[in-house]
Amino acid sequence: MRNVMGLGKLAFAGLLAVSLVACGGSEKAEETAKAEKKVETIHWKMVTAWPKNFPGLGTGAEALAKNITKMSDGRLDVKVYAAGELVPALEVFDAVSRGTAQIGHSSAYYWKGKAPAVQFFSSVPFGMTAQEFNAWLEFGGGLELWEEVYAPFNIIPMAAGNTGAQMGGWFNKEINSLADFQGLKMRMPGLGGEVLKKVGAVTVNLPGSEMFTALQTGALDATEWVGPYNDLAFGLYKAAKYYYYPGWQEPGSAVEALINKDAFNALPEDLQEIVRSAAAQANLNMLNELTARNNAALQTLVEEHNVTLKKFPKDLLEALRVASDETLKEVAANDAMSQKVYDSFTGFLNSVAEWHDISERAFINARATD
Repeated sequence: MRNVMGLGKLAFAGLLAVSLVACGGSEKAEETAKAEKKVETIHWKMVTAWPKNFPGLGTGAEALAKNITKMSDGRLDVKVYAAGELVPALEVFDAVSRGTAQIGHSSAYYWKGKAPAVQFFSSVPFGMTAQEFNAWLEFGGGLELWEEVYAPFNIIPMAAGNTGAQMGGWFNKEINSLADFQGLKMRMPGLGGEVLKKVGAVTVNLPGSEMFTALQTGALDATEWVGPYNDLAFGLYKAAKYYYYPGWQEPGSAVEALINKDAFNALPEDLQEIVRSAAAQANLNMLNELTARNNAALQTLVEEHNVTLKKFPKDLLEALRVASDETLKEVAANDAMSQKVYDSFTGFLNSVAEWHDISERAFINARATD
């Protein structure tokens, strides 16, 4: 009897050993299969309107690409091409539209020739600040309108940066009245450029890489770019000494990620969300960086490079405001989509401005010591 029991125990132990070996072999085979299975890597090209690694804008594009690649654990790999490396700066829109590149990094007002309404998604003279613009996009219907404007071009837009309030520009002479704009050759894209035309200036839309030379050689009398941090990096103080504020033309200029719709829709849902999240982070990071760095750069311009910092006269700003209101209404009246966007933009601005009068503006005025 003990022998039978012993044999039973031995049989059970044998079966258990075989079972464990089988399970271990199965797990090992499964692990081997997983290791052998190659994870597909999707490669995207990003084309930008900025010089390579240019502070704030160019580095913002690089950071967005790296973040998408990192957040996706390398499944979506984005390679950045600066202006001129794959396509010229002002051909970013077309490159993304036709799929030459899957993603672009630029500013919407460069594409007003494609659809006039795009200008409202960059910056509007005397319009919204960065905070107000982002609120309009997310909670005021702005993003849906932006997507509607870009849909015929097979592009999905996303906010991917903001410069905050800009400077009024660099001039080779003092600006004391509206008459000083007569015949002035100035680089200013978008709606701001249309306003200057109305007051007699000659406006030119040049990419950043061509701006310094044009100002230095006299092809331009004035130019605007962004603000002290970016302007210092471009060395604009070497070509003009009068630096004016405020930047009435761009109170909160948005930077966009343009994404080819077919390429985006081909992504699995998790990678689509990664792209959206990375763009949202880039949108905030650029604004934070420029806010942090602009004043130190301005001090360098004034104290080390002897730049003359001047404020536009109040009556001049009022005249530009009137011209701006007229320009916006004209743009809206000539195009149904522009009218739709204009109505949404101005309606939201009027509402949020009432709140900011008793919140942001009132506090900043109370904080001022002079």
